[in-house]
Amino acid sequence: MSLIITAIHVLAALALIGVVLLQKGSGADMGAAFGGSSQNVFGAQGSGSFLGKLTAGLAGLFMLTSLTLAFFTTQEGAGVSVMDQGVAVEQPADAPTAADPSADVAPIPAKQAEPMAESSGAKPVPVGD
Repeated sequence: MSLIITAIHVLAALALIGVVLLQKGSGADMGAAFGGSSQNVFGAQGSGSFLGKLTAGLAGLFMLTSLTLAFFTTQEGAGVSVMDQGVAVEQPADAPTAADPSADVAPIPAKQAEPMAESSGAKPVPVGD
């Protein structure tokens, strides 16, 4: 059932895109007022009534299928939590755990804590005034 509603939803979305692109812009009448030509495909009254009603119908269908798909999605996963599933994450064998006392980190000796620039033989570059 969900697959059929998804197909209707996609078709309604594509049809809605097409109908919106077919409608004339609000500036088309201004071009005709200043001597330009006005192209009316749907008659002298224009496409306002037909395409407007078609857009409203497709938008209603799109919203209805959206709500229906959202309802079906919540019903399929109702009462199931990620925490309730009990999926354990496997850790590598060499990874230390919190209960392992041998996993304590030894402090770094003072000689190794020096900056890399001094131990590699690099000298600081003086900055000119």
